[in-house]
Amino acid sequence: MRKPSILLILISCLFAACVNIPDKATAVKDFEKEKYLGQWYEIARFDFKFERDLNNTTANYSLNDDGSIKVLNKGYNYKTNKWKDAEGKAKFVNSDKEGRLKVSFFGPFYSGYNIISIDGNYEYALIMGDNLDYIWFLSRYKTMPQEIKDKYVKIATEVGYDTGKLIWVEHDK
Repeated sequence: MRKPSILLILISCLFAACVNIPDKATAVKDFEKEKYLGQWYEIARFDFKFERDLNNTTANYSLNDDGSIKVLNKGYNYKTNKWKDAEGKAKFVNSDKEGRLKVSFFGPFYSGYNIISIDGNYEYALIMGDNLDYIWFLSRYKTMPQEIKDKYVKIATEVGYDTGKLIWVEHDK
C-alpha cells in the first residue's frame, strides 16, 4: 500500500482546518466562554502583516447563532490615520471547556488561538497562536498591571518565545 504524499497530507490538513499549539504550551481547562465574551484591549503582540502599524487595537467576541464566536478586531493605523477592522469566526477545537480555538478571517482557513493563561475574573489573558510567531497579551482595560505582564513574559519565555520582539500597544484614541 502506498503512503500518502506530503502534498496530499497538507491539502487534507488545510481543508480539515488543522490547528496547533506550541509544543511547551497548554491551553486553560475549565474555560468559561460566556465570561470571555466582550471587549479586550491588546496590550502586547508580535508584529505581523495584518496588524502592522496598528495601535489602539481591540478584539470583541460575541456568540453567533450557530454557537461559534464572532470575532471583531479593530485598530488604528497611525501611518494612514485610519481605523481598520476585520471580522472573523472562532470555533472550539475540542470542547468549549478548553481554551483552544481555531479562528478564521479568510474562509475555510483557520489558525490556532490558544488561551494559555487567564485570571479568575477574566480580566487578563495570554494567547498563543499555532507556533512561536503569534502571541497576544489581552486585558479588559487599556493597561495591564506590571506583575501580570511579568508573569506572561515568563510563561512565553518558558514556551520558547523571543519576548524581546513584543510590541507594547499604545491606547491613546
